[in-house]
Amino acid sequence: MFFRAIAFALLISTAYVPVTHADQAARMQESSRASAGDEYVTAAAQLVDEALSHLGIPYRFGGTSPETGLDCSGLVLNVFRNAVGLDLPRTARQMAGLGDKISRSDLQPGDLVFFNTMRRTFSHVGIYLGDGKFVHAPSRGGKVRVESIGTRYWAKRFNGARRLIDEPTLGNASSALLTAR
Repeated sequence: MFFRAIAFALLISTAYVPVTHADQAARMQESSRASAGDEYVTAAAQLVDEALSHLGIPYRFGGTSPETGLDCSGLVLNVFRNAVGLDLPRTARQMAGLGDKISRSDLQPGDLVFFNTMRRTFSHVGIYLGDGKFVHAPSRGGKVRVESIGTRYWAKRFNGARRLIDEPTLGNASSALLTAR
């Protein structure tokens, strides 16, 4: 019995490794990364939910109000304001100058997707939802709807994408990256 107690004490004493300041800093940094990642996912989910809440709202050229109708950029600015508290510029072209450029293969929910629908770049904008789908206010006579980015029409007109909520700098939902790059 005495031998077991000594063996157990030796085992415990060799298993104890003091935690250094470097270990604590690494753990805090990992926790911070996880927290920023969680906040990014939460902000993206809020954007998607808010965008989907606008389905069926009629298109109105120059429209910025869900009550009277929205155009593509009016939809996007309403969604970002309501979901994450960001005030975006009024036009798709101005929005295209914000955030980080990303490739189509790197799209994440909440990213802005841009199209050339009027024989000029960045003439149309929508919000990527995931699984190859995006939400947008299409055109006169239409309503806010979800479409596939891979359909022939949209794939041919795709201009690029921008990420306005940036995982490493998120801090809180309203600190999205909005500087032109």
